[in-house]
Amino acid sequence: MALEKAKVSSIISKFGKNDKDTGATEVQIALLTERINQLTGHCKQFKKDKSSQRGLLILVGQRRRMLKYIQRTNLESYRSLIKELGLRK
Repeated sequence: MALEKAKVSSIISKFGKNDKDTGATEVQIALLTERINQLTGHCKQFKKDKSSQRGLLILVGQRRRMLKYIQRTNLESYRSLIKELGLRK
């Protein structure tokens, strides 16, 4: 259920400062969002896979904490990231 290398590298180049910038909060949130979207589709298909549902909840919690951090530290970056990822409606 891991992400493809090409997808990861495109996300890193889109949200990071350069191609090696994997530690930036924006990049981590974008990668978590992609994994959450994948797992959501998997959990819809396999409703009895409880371990994947637990993993999904853990990822959502991690992303929520990172979003709270970036909102506290850099509000403009938070707003642009939310808009670009389409998280809040």
